[in-house]
Amino acid sequence: MSGSSKFDQFSQYKAQSFRPSVANEVIRNLYSLLLILLLPLTLLVSLYKMVTRSKDYGQRLGERYGFLPAPKKPGGILLHCVSVGEVVAATTLVRSIWAIHPEMPFTITTTTPTGSQRVRETFGDKVNHYYLPYDFPIAMRNLLKQVQPEKLLITEVELWPNLIHCAWKQAIPVYIVNARLTDRSYRSYAKLGALFTPMLHKVTAVCAQGQRDFDNYLKLGAKQEQLVLTNNIKFDQPLTEDEKQKTAAFKAMLNTQERTVLIAGSTHEPEEQVMLETYLKLKPRFPDLLLLIVPRHPQRFSKVEQLVNKQGLQLLKLSEAQAVTPETDVLLADQMGVLKSLYGIADLAFVGGSIANKGGHNALEAAICGLPVIMGSYTYNNPVICDALAEADALRTAETSEQMIAALTPWLEDPILREKHGLAGKKVVADNSGAIASTLQVLNIQ
Repeated sequence: MSGSSKFDQFSQYKAQSFRPSVANEVIRNLYSLLLILLLPLTLLVSLYKMVTRSKDYGQRLGERYGFLPAPKKPGGILLHCVSVGEVVAATTLVRSIWAIHPEMPFTITTTTPTGSQRVRETFGDKVNHYYLPYDFPIAMRNLLKQVQPEKLLITEVELWPNLIHCAWKQAIPVYIVNARLTDRSYRSYAKLGALFTPMLHKVTAVCAQGQRDFDNYLKLGAKQEQLVLTNNIKFDQPLTEDEKQKTAAFKAMLNTQERTVLIAGSTHEPEEQVMLETYLKLKPRFPDLLLLIVPRHPQRFSKVEQLVNKQGLQLLKLSEAQAVTPETDVLLADQMGVLKSLYGIADLAFVGGSIANKGGHNALEAAICGLPVIMGSYTYNNPVICDALAEADALRTAETSEQMIAALTPWLEDPILREKHGLAGKKVVADNSGAIASTLQVLNIQ
């Protein structure tokens, strides 16, 4: 069913009328018991992450178990985002709600330290922020007791049975916004259908970002009346004034105007190595080429620096706050929260998580800036976005350095062709906007 016809007759699914069977409750309780038995393991994992990834895991470890300080302003909306990508996508939704209700309290939970950092950078103290507790019943009850939300919004595919059950028990409507359910995720959840299908019936509405996601939620057991095809809110991500100002500041500081900038955004291993090999092969033919690498996670900054130095290339780090020179080969963005602004100084883009099997990160951030895009074949996180860009010839697929060279060379040889395909991607973004307005309609925020 199309989104528009669905909206014409949409009324909130009465989640509170659902009554789980005894068997459903036994299965959920067994799931909760298993989590409790795994409690020592979660502590070890948290301590390991604290040592190997971020001290933030240890400094706020209590939040993972539901020991939460009182929020500055309870009530309003509790919004859960996993990490950076979900926070970025949800930011426009938050700001759109504030445009209607400026005093609406927001509490945002994340799973990762990088997501936490993005919340702090984007919203400062205007929102409450916690790490989402592990899915123990008592921890989730304490989260809801502290926050006292009027609505619970879950982004994309974070289906935690006890979180949703506790909200349902307290008559807090639950919405899955920009809902994503890949074929692989569907198969995983379907294996535990006795746990996840009853959980879905406790959800008020699922705002699917694409037809694939709509169909997979339906197959998993969601009711037709719960599902709405709102499309992807990532299409509704205009550049903010702050991002535009950062782009202008980077242009002034880095002085890249005489260079053709190939940006590799949100990269994982081995994507940096593929891009370095590509650069080394293209550089003799295109001597003004500059490779800008933006790793997805800060713990990879030093590793990428080592890779660049191993190739004997001239490296400049963004944190050094210096202009590139004619000798600079690679600019390494060793800071978080700057990717969207750095796309604004580039001419072409590779979007990571797509050669590495991570499902592909957000190509729209590059397309919004008018850049033609290269990605690997792993784009299952955003199939609608990637298909739309590919159909407009604003996105091409490459896995190896040889394939990268074949895809990039026509754009490097012909700046007019490069601009044409970049503007085609920008038009795709404009033509598919409107998901925020549709989502607000489902949330009954007006």
